[in-house]
Amino acid sequence: MAVYSILDFGAKGDGNFNNAQAIQSAIDTCHQNGGGTVVIPSPHIFLSGSIVLKSLVELHLERGATLLASPNSEDYTHTAFPPERTHPESQKKVFIYALNCKNLAIAGSGVIDGDAHKFMTEELDYIYRGNPWRPALICFVGCTQVNFNTVTLRNAANWALHLSGCEDVHIEGIRILNDLKVPNCDGIDPDHCRNVRIANCHIEAGDDCIVLKNHPLYDMYGPTENITVTGCTLISTSSAIKIGTESVDDFRNIVIDSCTIQNSNRALSIQLRDKGNVERVRFSNCSIETRRFYPGWWGTAEAIYITAIPRNAETKVGKISDISFHHITCKGENGVFVYAEDPDRIEEIVFDQVRVELTKTSKWEGGHYDLRPCEGEPKLSKASPGFYLQNANDVSLVNCRVRWNQTMEGHIAPALEAHGVRKLKLQGFDGIASAPGKINDQLID
Repeated sequence: MAVYSILDFGAKGDGNFNNAQAIQSAIDTCHQNGGGTVVIPSPHIFLSGSIVLKSLVELHLERGATLLASPNSEDYTHTAFPPERTHPESQKKVFIYALNCKNLAIAGSGVIDGDAHKFMTEELDYIYRGNPWRPALICFVGCTQVNFNTVTLRNAANWALHLSGCEDVHIEGIRILNDLKVPNCDGIDPDHCRNVRIANCHIEAGDDCIVLKNHPLYDMYGPTENITVTGCTLISTSSAIKIGTESVDDFRNIVIDSCTIQNSNRALSIQLRDKGNVERVRFSNCSIETRRFYPGWWGTAEAIYITAIPRNAETKVGKISDISFHHITCKGENGVFVYAEDPDRIEEIVFDQVRVELTKTSKWEGGHYDLRPCEGEPKLSKASPGFYLQNANDVSLVNCRVRWNQTMEGHIAPALEAHGVRKLKLQGFDGIASAPGKINDQLID
């Protein structure tokens, strides 16, 4: 395949010149000539505004090369969401964009840098404030046969890798290194996508690391389905892996396996807030460590979190069913939380060899669960049971174990607390605390 260096199209790697026109010319020429590779050469830093990738083109960043996002609003020509549809996120710009393309890729050992701090307006102790238009790093819409390989994405000012309505996506061995204080800098967001494989990635994000969405602005693309996530290492100020909260369509046939989660505000999460349904999801062989970071971020160190709550008074929330967790080890300030506002919204949940160790590591007050987003943003105050279940049907706990240590003094609760649960099955359940009288305690009504 043909190779096109952006230097041959007038690019300047001085970190100051806007190379958008030169890079776009290289991409357009490559596409028009039947495809090939557009090279971002090392050891240069190429600043740029918005660029649009095309079918049959691989954007390849050499080791030591950096593609740097411009800090100027006028350098961004595309938005991450349809601008004609009214929504708070319609202002969001995008750095690298593709629409309705086939067989395209971003690869190499170089760096795509969003220069996030240039888009922040205020630094607080635990979070930044950013301007509303700050750009997503990459957004592909309606594309097929998409590949991302080994490249590093860093300092995203908004979502790092957003895929809407895409099919046949392979993401392998990439690194996403974002500032943990930057809000909304998600790692990977498959949104209304199908047949997506994410493998062997390392992600650090000030919001969700990997989050499956069905956003209302791309509802024309249908459900998110047939997704696998394997062998990833994740650190998040919010959820490491999440399904929702944007959930206007269905999620189904999802496998999460062999992931390691550390220092996260929440680990494995299903948050249903809209009319869509979640079904046939398998979590397995994951190691989890959670801690509370700051109450302004969603999550209170829940290791496993499943909720079905209407977003507002006008919402009819869907159902969560056929979800299983196998061989999961959890250590942190909260355990397993399953909660529906109404009965019959959550059913067929299996916890098999899920081990929970409750330990206090942060300065923040314990004994809370976070139900956001929902109207009024209520919170439940609890004393940190290992498993808390409310309004769920057909729940099985097989060879599960709960432990507390001395750091949880004052927050020790029953190992299992259940309210409004029908068909609760216990087999080999083991809950022992480090305080007297807390052996295999259960509160079930």
